Amino acid sequence: MSGDFLTVDDLGRDGLGAVLALAAAVKENPARYAGRLEGKRVGLFFEKPSTRTRVSCEVATVDLGAHPVVLKQDEVGLGKREAVEDVARVLDRYLDVLAFRVFRHVDLEGLAAHAAAPVVNLLSDLSHPCQALADLQTVAEHRDRLAGTTVTYVGDGNNVAHSLLVAGAMSGMHIRVASPAGYGPDPAVVIKATAIAADTGGSVDVGDDAPGLVSGCDVVYTDVWASMGEEAEAAARRELFEPYRVDAELFSRAAPDAIFLHCLPAHRGEEVAHEVIEHDRSFVFDQAENRMHAFKALLVHLTGAA
Repeated sequence: MSGDFLTVDDLGRDGLGAVLALAAAVKENPARYAGRLEGKRVGLFFEKPSTRTRVSCEVATVDLGAHPVVLKQDEVGLGKREAVEDVARVLDRYLDVLAFRVFRHVDLEGLAAHAAAPVVNLLSDLSHPCQALADLQTVAEHRDRLAGTTVTYVGDGNNVAHSLLVAGAMSGMHIRVASPAGYGPDPAVVIKATAIAADTGGSVDVGDDAPGLVSGCDVVYTDVWASMGEEAEAAARRELFEPYRVDAELFSRAAPDAIFLHCLPAHRGEEVAHEVIEHDRSFVFDQAENRMHAFKALLVHLTGAA
């Protein structure tokens, strides 16, 4: 076993490179990896509902020959009906991998502290590392190399932005984040990513000037303005985030061959204009597909089945 995957830097730089290379190989030749995890059991727990995460992870597990065990919060009661540490100890007796999509990152840390099996973060309030794997896989498919590529994330400095900052820095990329004042990424994550970038030749630039930060970049990336659990703030955020919509004018400030990414679901007409998400250089659905390939690669890596 290769440890937990709570944040993307848990893999280390070599591990991240290995998983991305494996994800590309899995996508190119899925039959080669079919049945690679035969006899394994993968727990997929969803405190928050999902489309891409649920389907991509369940299909990836089945394709690898493992058995998925899907659980929802109303069945488990994580931290409510049963203590986090007790859930970890029980599931650890049954399953080979524990993959959890939760509201609170601290619950993932509690699970990891009490389970011997690898614990995988399928999303938390702090990070979304599986998404970052698919993001980098998608960028790599359209660039000669990740190092030196400039990615500008526009919008809420949320869990997706956090994982993109760290994964990009680990890969020697130049990561820019443009957010309204007060809605930028967690300063601790920015400090971590900046320190990593200093060793890899990448860079981190965080500010509120969306046109300036998009200018000349190779990838424009956005996400919804109010994440799941923040619906009560949606109306207030809409006015504040209006200047951060990725429309044709903002996208045109990027490099002529720049691509557009979005982790989905998208609110068309809010954070992204219809003409941008449907642009011929928009690869959001390739990105969504890559969630499946990247998760396959992660499972193979974490279980030592490569």
